[in-house]
Amino acid sequence: MLQGDEGIGGRARGLRRAMSAPEITLWQVLRRRPGGYKFRRQHPSGPYIADFYCHEARLVVEVDSEAHGRGDRPARDEARDRWFAHRGLITLRIAAIDIRKNIEGVTGHILATAANRHLGEE
Repeated sequence: MLQGDEGIGGRARGLRRAMSAPEITLWQVLRRRPGGYKFRRQHPSGPYIADFYCHEARLVVEVDSEAHGRGDRPARDEARDRWFAHRGLITLRIAAIDIRKNIEGVTGHILATAANRHLGEE
């Protein structure tokens, strides 16, 4: 299991208390272990904190707001995704608006990705 760098645990706890509305909506689904997959929220991983993490599928799920397309965010997100990939994880980026508009479709996409990863197809 991925662990966070020293001192990042307190920051992750703070982020759990300050989740965005789309993150809360998605967490309400993922916390029920859909498809039998256990997800953790705001999981510390090295220098990063994954929005959601499924160890069994080696899957990181990131909820991206509009801000992820501005400024230096795309480059920072790419570096973060590479860091996870280097450790054998795949990052699935979900637009916050998609969670608001189609939580069932988002959940299906996450579970299909998890199943493919778990079965070793990706």
